Amino acid sequence: MELKGKQRRLLKSKANRMKPIFSVGKNGLSPVWLEEVNTAIEKRELMKINILQNADVTTEDVRNYIQENSDIMVIQVIGRSLLLFKEAGDPDNRDVSVEVTSI
Repeated sequence: MELKGKQRRLLKSKANRMKPIFSVGKNGLSPVWLEEVNTAIEKRELMKINILQNADVTTEDVRNYIQENSDIMVIQVIGRSLLLFKEAGDPDNRDVSVEVTSI
């Protein structure tokens, strides 16, 4: 699903006051970490992750890892935080994606 500018703007506004749910620390990135992120985003559709100061990876590394190994979209990178979006597989969890597709 390719997002238009208005759709991206809507997602950014919805995530404005959102707190990061996951963090990347000194253990770095792993398939288990990505699986947990994928499970969480299936229920929420929109979430933030934070890269801690002691992490060995950069925001660009995290962005590339997520995009190459999953179908999660990185909507925005601000400092050490990333905004992620993925349409939920379960129709009961589709709150944000219904609003996004209506634009």
